[in-house]
Amino acid sequence: MRSSANWISKNRCWARRCAAGAVCAAALAATPLHAHPPPPFDQGLLWRISRTGVQDSFVFGTIHIPDPRVVIAKPVGEALARSRMLALELGSGVANEEVFELEQFRDGRRLEPLIGDEAFKQVRIELAAQDVPERVIERMKPWAAMIKVSRGKPRGGGEVSLDQQLLAAARARGMRIEPLEWVEEQIASFDAVPLESQVALLKHALAHRAALESAVDASIDAWLRGDLARLARVSDRMGEQYADMRPHYWQLTRHIIQNRTILMHHRLIVPLRGGRVFVAVGALHLYGDKGLLAMIARDRYRVTRVF
Repeated sequence: MRSSANWISKNRCWARRCAAGAVCAAALAATPLHAHPPPPFDQGLLWRISRTGVQDSFVFGTIHIPDPRVVIAKPVGEALARSRMLALELGSGVANEEVFELEQFRDGRRLEPLIGDEAFKQVRIELAAQDVPERVIERMKPWAAMIKVSRGKPRGGGEVSLDQQLLAAARARGMRIEPLEWVEEQIASFDAVPLESQVALLKHALAHRAALESAVDASIDAWLRGDLARLARVSDRMGEQYADMRPHYWQLTRHIIQNRTILMHHRLIVPLRGGRVFVAVGALHLYGDKGLLAMIARDRYRVTRVF
């Protein structure tokens, strides 16, 4: 088995792909902008954020799955070129070693007693194939094991994720790059998922690989169509198909999507006032009346679909 140092250097930080934050105590109160309700924010990936006296900003919904079809579309590239700052879910300066340590229990707990012998054997086989050292597997938190088990086989020829494409384009233009959350905050959001739900989600991932792979394909298809409502329904269907998993998927959505969206909105309040910000976050953070776009609309900005 390769050393943990080699494994760290080989694997990209999961936090740059994920599904996934910070736990914020409460949402900020907001005043509606329009006399009529804002758009439902159920269709579209790129949105213009405008206000009198402030240069336009943009919000773009990404998907954290490397796939040959997932690329920077022309309207997205044009909006990025008009911006001075790229605001990402997570900044670019995260060390893999930092995430590597935070994925593991540091209080003496071990994964095997939490999930049982048979499930642990499966996890060990899966993660050994990804060059994860045995001693790391033993101490891994269930949510971290679940992410690694769920990410599946690489698609195509080792494509770069859309987030990484945007980051490279922004660097090439000399843009300022700012995180909307810190790595400790994103890890904290996963840690906040109840341990019972972490274990259930990991076991579910092990037992239903075909269903998970189908969900990945459905997510990419919905994203390519710019269908936020359909994208949201992909995860909902998992809870509907496996009724006993519904409360566990709800916990995951609450901590990884809803609570992190609140923090992202808070971090954007000041930058948006200066204008020319290109915001790139997972598309599920944009959806519906509790999503990031609705929050920005309640901050007295005009939110207009571009693409």
